[in-house]
Amino acid sequence: MSIRGKRLRPPGRGPVRRFGIGLLAATAVAAVTLAGSAQASASGPASAPARAAAVQPAAAHPAAVKPAAVPAAPAGFTTTWSDDFNGAANTGLNTDTWRYDAGAGWTFGTGEIETMTNSTANVYQDGSGHLVLKALHTGTDPAANWTSGRVETQADGFGAQPGGVVRMQASIQQPNVTTANGAGYWPAFWMLGSPLRVGVPWPGSGEVDILEDINGRSSVFGTLHCGVGSGGPCNETSGVGSGEHACSGCQTGYHTYAVEVDRSTSPEQIRWYLDGANYFTLRSDQVDAAAWANAVDHSFYIIFDLAIGGGFPAAFGGGPNAATVSGGQMNIDYVAVYNKSPDHGTNIAKGKPTTSSSNESATFPASNATDGDITTRWSSGFSDPQWLQVDLGQNYNVNHATLTWEAAAASAYQLQTSTDGTNWTTVYTNNNSPADIQDTNLSVTARYVRVYATARSSQYGDSLYEIALFGSPSSGGGGPATLLSQGKTATASSTENSGTPASAAVDGNTGTRWSSAFSDPQWLQVDLGASHSVSQVVLNWETAAGKAFQIQTSPDGANWTTVYSTTTSTGGTQTIPVTGTGRYVRMNGTVRTTQYGYSLWEFQVYGT
Repeated sequence: MSIRGKRLRPPGRGPVRRFGIGLLAATAVAAVTLAGSAQASASGPASAPARAAAVQPAAAHPAAVKPAAVPAAPAGFTTTWSDDFNGAANTGLNTDTWRYDAGAGWTFGTGEIETMTNSTANVYQDGSGHLVLKALHTGTDPAANWTSGRVETQADGFGAQPGGVVRMQASIQQPNVTTANGAGYWPAFWMLGSPLRVGVPWPGSGEVDILEDINGRSSVFGTLHCGVGSGGPCNETSGVGSGEHACSGCQTGYHTYAVEVDRSTSPEQIRWYLDGANYFTLRSDQVDAAAWANAVDHSFYIIFDLAIGGGFPAAFGGGPNAATVSGGQMNIDYVAVYNKSPDHGTNIAKGKPTTSSSNESATFPASNATDGDITTRWSSGFSDPQWLQVDLGQNYNVNHATLTWEAAAASAYQLQTSTDGTNWTTVYTNNNSPADIQDTNLSVTARYVRVYATARSSQYGDSLYEIALFGSPSSGGGGPATLLSQGKTATASSTENSGTPASAAVDGNTGTRWSSAFSDPQWLQVDLGASHSVSQVVLNWETAAGKAFQIQTSPDGANWTTVYSTTTSTGGTQTIPVTGTGRYVRMNGTVRTTQYGYSLWEFQVYGT
């Protein structure tokens, strides 16, 4: 495969601060080899190491062919972000979420001949839940006057934590063309490393191609690009990957294309899937260690595009030609990002009061870094130093912190803690790590946690998608409170179905949940097994939360005392200090926030 197109973009801040275009020379057609095979010829299959990797067993995932909605996360994963493209017919995309990568195809460095536009003639939602990229031709010269579409996510924080897995997935119908009338068509679903947006050059910044096909061949190619621009550990500009893999019916129907970046295994892996079947796996020990880390161990942003012409189609016969049809379209039903993260427990920073030394604008407030949404971010003023501070509401024994930086990250910072918000202790120092997903163990008691950034990795401010903190409440001046509820017997007034039992709210797994029937009132209670002094209850609500509810305790499961009550809850993760004694603790819901039931990922009771 030749270079997919590497024009640099600023980190999600619009056209005002363009870096300009980073032009990369397209590889001559004669030098373009089969996509993904490190030593393959243009007519051969993947290399022997690639074939060996491809047959390794992997976890099965269900196929999802043109679903009615974005599929639920696979077992063990949670949904990080998705788009179902439910806009009105013939409307463009939400530019808070997507950016149009418009411009002449030759500027992408691939030899493409189309011009990418933001016109709804080329990029539009069809009113039936699909994003459409359409290639159009005018005139009589097949090698000129083509327009098409290319879009990418504004957010570039999609990645796997150390010890975790990220899965990028989309349901797509490739352009309904054949080798007879599709010469030159080049549809793609892929992702680029976020460091590219702050000037780290391609391919060292990383590229993972999830779907590529050319010339209507009913194929799929999966490829990693890394290292240097020519040759090197990833055999550029071809990359290393699957080679050509049959994709029967992919031109005429919707099929699911996915990739998983797995940092929980040793060696790390990238796995490619077609309709839930793992057809190729690449291990980190098959690539130079430094090149892999620089290309893979960070966040990405997602791209869809429908190119015409270029080095990759040329390697398989070329095009477009006089028989190439105008109007071929790539239809995307949904795109989703799923994550499987190390189980550190509940994120105690989520939804907590958060302040900062400065904000770039009202669009990027400090609260964005603790809202649990990986597509929103805090961004500071464009100077050093800067800080962001979270008030946990009470002292916690904090044992872990995860920071997901935007491309404009801090290259040097400290994590600092305080019990009073005035006197600070540095508990972690990072002087020069290039990674934008930072993960560290801690052992400290604190109410306040601060990111104190002293140097930036770009000319922009310090920009943080999320800070997640983990730990357990500290009971006043004594020892830490104990999580009493996990694994204990839980019962409920009702369950929505067998997949959402009461026990799921006390299993310690934030990927499972209890959900009630769709009516008021409803309750969930846990039997602690013996009487305890209860000091805190943590409610980790799913979207379907309780607006009005009480926390109640009981010595016998029959006589209840209310220790907390609200009528204005907005859901999210709520940490509620309480004072009470009992063997049984109950959430008694009286008003819901949605038309659905009450739904809790976790119901945690702390005390002594």
